[in-house]
Amino acid sequence: MSNVVQDKPNNVKNKRVILKMDHVTMQFGGLTAVDDFNNVAYEGEILGIIGPNGAGKTTAFNVITGIYYPTKGRIIFDDIDITPYRPHQITHLGIARTFQNIRLFGTLTVLDNVLVAMHHLLSTRDADKILRNHGKPPKIKGHLWFWRAVTKIGYKKKEMEMREKGMELLRKVGLDHLAYELASSLPYGQQRKLEIARALATEPKLLLLDEPAAGMNPKESEELMEFIRYIRDEFKLTVILIEHDMKVVMGVCERIIVMDSGKIIAEGTPEEISRNPRVIEAYLGKEWEHAGA
Repeated sequence: MSNVVQDKPNNVKNKRVILKMDHVTMQFGGLTAVDDFNNVAYEGEILGIIGPNGAGKTTAFNVITGIYYPTKGRIIFDDIDITPYRPHQITHLGIARTFQNIRLFGTLTVLDNVLVAMHHLLSTRDADKILRNHGKPPKIKGHLWFWRAVTKIGYKKKEMEMREKGMELLRKVGLDHLAYELASSLPYGQQRKLEIARALATEPKLLLLDEPAAGMNPKESEELMEFIRYIRDEFKLTVILIEHDMKVVMGVCERIIVMDSGKIIAEGTPEEISRNPRVIEAYLGKEWEHAGA
């Protein structure tokens, strides 16, 4: 697979392909939720996926993140075929996502919510490293206290490092002043930002946002657009978002894919999509055309 873009719009020329959905189909019995999805995401871009409810957008995200195994096709991420990988393996490779409904631990603090995401990495990556560095614990019961102490020391050190990293992440996303507040006490827009921070805590290369503007007022939506651009640049991310708020989509995305009934029906820049007759008919509606969008 070539990683250099050819015959593409200027905003993606010479950019490396970080994700490829290679003729992906996802069927549930007689229902085809995603039908021959064949497209890519380019490194560093903000890509939007739009379409009516039931178009297959979230199903596509579920296939990318390993929740569903595709009926046909492959998922290539960072030159690795991740089609058979489990969700936690895909997370470790560098894909993170948020969901339509905010999934926070309301009774935990803002910082602890971030640390929970970091613990997911610690429990697999770093705990394994600690054990490898000190050898496998012997089977002699009398020596178990020593190995438990060694791994506990290593774990405690990692805990301290994680808290520092967690606070630094909160500072970067503007939530450090709320670090010790309960997540449930945050305004809706801040909760959404915290959910994104939790995804960032897994150190992704690719961030999938599923309707991040859902439930937001216009001011929060404006702030969200700025925030998405900021985290893309600050954390060197590729961002793919599903969104129904067309002001957000048109305002922040550099390229847009339009789905309907599981198929891609259009692709282009926001300007091209806003003038596409098929997209207007299937999704945007005549009022969008008359508004001069």
